[in-house]
Amino acid sequence: MPASLRRPFAAMAIAMAALICSLTPSPARAQSAQTCAPDDELAYICGAERPEDILALPGTRWLIASGFAKGAGLKLIDSTARSMEFWYQGSPDQIAPNTAAYPHCPGAPDPALLNDRGLNLRASGPGRWRLMVVNHGGRESIEVFEVNAAAQRPTLQWRGCIPMPAGQVGNSVTSFADGQILATVLTRPGTSIADFVLGRDTGAVWSWRPGEPAFHEMPGTALPGNNGIESDPDERHFYTIAFGQHAIAVFDRNDPRGPVRRIVAPDFMPDNIHWSDGRLLLAGMRFDEPACGGLRKVVDGVADPMLCPRGWIVGEVDLTQGRIATIAYGTPRKDFNGLSAAAIMGRELWLGSFQAGRIAIASLPAPKPVFP
Repeated sequence: MPASLRRPFAAMAIAMAALICSLTPSPARAQSAQTCAPDDELAYICGAERPEDILALPGTRWLIASGFAKGAGLKLIDSTARSMEFWYQGSPDQIAPNTAAYPHCPGAPDPALLNDRGLNLRASGPGRWRLMVVNHGGRESIEVFEVNAAAQRPTLQWRGCIPMPAGQVGNSVTSFADGQILATVLTRPGTSIADFVLGRDTGAVWSWRPGEPAFHEMPGTALPGNNGIESDPDERHFYTIAFGQHAIAVFDRNDPRGPVRRIVAPDFMPDNIHWSDGRLLLAGMRFDEPACGGLRKVVDGVADPMLCPRGWIVGEVDLTQGRIATIAYGTPRKDFNGLSAAAIMGRELWLGSFQAGRIAIASLPAPKPVFP
């Protein structure tokens, strides 16, 4: 290509990269255009600060992402503009406590401390959603927000919280139409990550119903690393990730004394699990990654923290066949390790990470034709 043509193309590429990287409201959190540039597999929105979980707001162009770091809070993402803002600011219009529903909540969370992991959305009316958030910032709790998506730009109001029992650290959250909330605990006191990597039970599922004073453990739900959790539309079952077994455990919530079914992910470690656009999605890192020496190891009682970049995989659960199909995957990314969540937005997959400082975007492969 002649130099006279290369210059306009180069200028265009730089301008596009700069646009993607100028999306956070705080200059201190901005990153250079070069670090935000797309690579050969993924595009990025930078400055997201460990977006461990990500959800698409149904029927809109918006997504919500968590932030697994002090003050990383909640992010509102415009998928069309590829822009992001830190959503919960703790302003008076965002605080509307429902003390009757959540009488044991000490008050609104401090946005400077808000440290979020798992997310859950449940419709509460036309264009309205209840958003539940696992919070570690200043307290261990499930925070409850109301989202109004009827306007051009969704609004957010904090309504209350349910504190986690003393010593229990929440990981993921889901809910049912009758108001029951389920939260997972990855490692209970006295257990470690190394324990669940070695296949030992470390966590459990905890339940809360409206009117109850606190969460209580559901006997029979202990797994090696209770991670992501999701409810079934049948309102009877829920799915929990056993991270140490890279498998899904299916429970009957009316009789949760042990899984009624297990579905193993053959080649990756699922983290979060969510319904997205009618599909049950899983996301996680490759289980046996040659670039990182193969399987995750435990050395002298300490589990590999998986800082070595592993390949990323998004799977879809086929509940009828009891299997997980890979719908998207990629090779190790230096700047996007720790894939933990995926959401469908149009013909794109939006990807969250418990390690990276960015959100990734991949093309959603077209569904394969079904032949009779």
